Amino acid sequence: MIRIFSLLLIWLLIFFSSTFSAQTTQNYSLSGNISSGKAEQMEINLLDANNQLIKTEIPDPNGKFSFNDLKGGIYQVKISKNGSELYQSDRISLSENTTLPAIDVNIKSIEGVTITKTKPLIERQDGKMIMNVENSIASTGNSAFEVLEKAPGVNIDNNDNISLRGKGNLLIQIDGKNTPMTGSDLANYLKGIPSSTIEKIEFITNPSSKYDAAGSSIINIRLKKEQRKGTNGSISTSLGSGKYIKNNNSFSINHRTKKLNIFGNYSFAYREAYNGLVLDRNFYEGNNFIKAYIQDNYLKFKFNNHIAKAGMDYYLNDKNVLGFSVGFVSNKFNLNGNNSNTTLGSNYLPESTFNTQNTSNDNWTNVSVNLNHKYTLDSLGSEISTDFDYINYSNSSLQNFNTKTHDIASGQDNLDIQRGDLNGKLNIYSLKSDLTKNFKNEWKLESGIKTSFVKTDNDQKFFNESSGVSIPDVTKTNHFIYEENINAVYGNVSKKWDKFKATAGLRVENTNVKGTQLATNQVNKRNYTQLFPSAVFAYDLTEKSNLEINLSRRITRPSYNQLNPFKLYLDPTTFRAGNPDLNPQTTMNYELTYSLSNKYFATLSYSRTSDNITDIIKPVIEDGQNVTVQTFENLNSASYFGVYLIAPVKVTKWWDMNNSANFYYGSYTGNVSGTQINNKGNFTFNINSINSFKLGNGFTAEVTGNYKAREVYAYLNMSPNWYLNIGAQKKFKNNSILKFSFTDVFFTSNIKGQTIYNNYLENFAVKRDTRVVTLSYTYNFGSSKNGQPRKTGGAEDLKQRVGS
Repeated sequence: MIRIFSLLLIWLLIFFSSTFSAQTTQNYSLSGNISSGKAEQMEINLLDANNQLIKTEIPDPNGKFSFNDLKGGIYQVKISKNGSELYQSDRISLSENTTLPAIDVNIKSIEGVTITKTKPLIERQDGKMIMNVENSIASTGNSAFEVLEKAPGVNIDNNDNISLRGKGNLLIQIDGKNTPMTGSDLANYLKGIPSSTIEKIEFITNPSSKYDAAGSSIINIRLKKEQRKGTNGSISTSLGSGKYIKNNNSFSINHRTKKLNIFGNYSFAYREAYNGLVLDRNFYEGNNFIKAYIQDNYLKFKFNNHIAKAGMDYYLNDKNVLGFSVGFVSNKFNLNGNNSNTTLGSNYLPESTFNTQNTSNDNWTNVSVNLNHKYTLDSLGSEISTDFDYINYSNSSLQNFNTKTHDIASGQDNLDIQRGDLNGKLNIYSLKSDLTKNFKNEWKLESGIKTSFVKTDNDQKFFNESSGVSIPDVTKTNHFIYEENINAVYGNVSKKWDKFKATAGLRVENTNVKGTQLATNQVNKRNYTQLFPSAVFAYDLTEKSNLEINLSRRITRPSYNQLNPFKLYLDPTTFRAGNPDLNPQTTMNYELTYSLSNKYFATLSYSRTSDNITDIIKPVIEDGQNVTVQTFENLNSASYFGVYLIAPVKVTKWWDMNNSANFYYGSYTGNVSGTQINNKGNFTFNINSINSFKLGNGFTAEVTGNYKAREVYAYLNMSPNWYLNIGAQKKFKNNSILKFSFTDVFFTSNIKGQTIYNNYLENFAVKRDTRVVTLSYTYNFGSSKNGQPRKTGGAEDLKQRVGS
């Protein structure tokens, strides 16, 4: 509690000093002129620094408009016609003793034709790359997992671990809140989120001190939010078929007035898919071959996913905004698997076989509540925002494993029947408050505090029913409780000059954790405090070119289940286990980015990670038998050197090409299972090209190609792969859109690779249901006045680490 009170005291000092220094205000006006087009059919929207709608004006027949009685501060002008955005100005600063010239807006328009401003598929804003998913035809009918799988710079391995530009241990967020799982659990969660509900994906490779320090980088999936006044909404449905059926449906509605904003959305997805894994595992003693497992695993799963969210923002007065939101997620999936195995002896001849039939009924639910308040300090955009979050996760799984083993020499058969009843609960309490103080001389101060409490309770019971009687299996039963408290304080200072801008920040996080395995009374406690500096230096070389240097220190804490030492058996030759001795990894990131016209980007990056957390499959001896364990180990270090390029090309008036390429070298040092590696890695690259074609009369088409070269990641060698997606869409005058997509046309995106240790060699090939044809229809309804609801939420650093 002393730590919490210290954090509160620091923040209160900052708050009162900023409040007493608040600037006096006076009124100003902002005027402009539309030089072409039917100006009287347009509407001019004025937004404040937080992108909130302030006023709407209609220009006179000569195109003139004016906003009067404005306080000093930051504003932005947007112009729309028939609900379509035509123009968006840069941020405009109104301050004391400043008179702005009239804004000259030049808009080329043709009689009878509505001109819309379409966001580029890939863009960069505020130090992060953004993929505008709603503009991608190829994403139609997909899930969030499939959109990520095909995003530029993203790789997903055979264990469903996600990496960005060659770096793993990411922080995956939904609307700024961390997802509750990692690995295969996270993959299953993302597979239930329809792409029709996604607006954009933000890739933040070097977060500032304002962000939670967790994760080497951040991928934030932003869901769609209505931005217009009045009552607006959309309805979307899609039906796709690969080997199995996939159906996504979503509905959203938003009602906004001057004082109130009420929103709600709901989506339902039913998807059938499969995961095929073919592998051979070879065990050695020195140079002598001793045993091999030749396996063919096939897993079919069905998802029923419901996502609902509702909330309200109330604008109490000019200075205070109150808000709340509630969310609910239900993800039910049934799995049916078949694992066939042949065991080869040292003479390479079959010794035995086994077949495991496994079924699982899983249910994940999530309930979240957010209460928030924003207080405006002055007319320069200074504010204090406070968020309280309560988040509850619960999961249950009923598992059945029937394994029939046949010994070839004796001809004997053996039947092993296992039943599992797994239940987990997670409660998160989070309180954060952030201060942003703007000064009239282009200085800016950001500071904040945060405290969070987490408790997770995983109870796993297994029973052996091979004899016809259900007998508790104490070797597989376990009860693990994890408790965590993190307290944080940060400060950022930034200053903008004519061509130069600098930001420097420091975050301090104190972590207190306790893990208890009740079955063995094993208790692990850790307490540590670490510093996380960050800095950004940006310089405008010319009016169109910019150079930016970015650095930050990050931490990745082990997930709750990654620390659980309990063994979960997948088949007689494979089990999964956590590692209670796992240390958090820390990473220093450095980036140099050159941008031209905010369209062409080149980023040179370097990072070094200590105690790199690595998901591995390694050989072990258990009960005298050679088996494999999927677990987590700390490598000594991992280094990364990369060049990332984005180069859009307008080939013709009707053909736009978005190209990106990532060239990098990863180097890994450590010792796992008696195998020492020193600076092991390779030079590799990933190239992505998205081609959009305007066919006229509301028709557009899209062709996407991607190639990933061979990559060496520590003990894992990944083979190259590629894919081609095609799609088309038709926009109708009634604000509806019909889309068609065909993903992975040649069925070439599947993963192949090899795992190598001194005494173990594994070859594997993974196949998923990636070749899918989808038809989607979306209807938008409502008014056309622009505004934007406030984004809220404070539990950004906690929900990542639930799963393994």
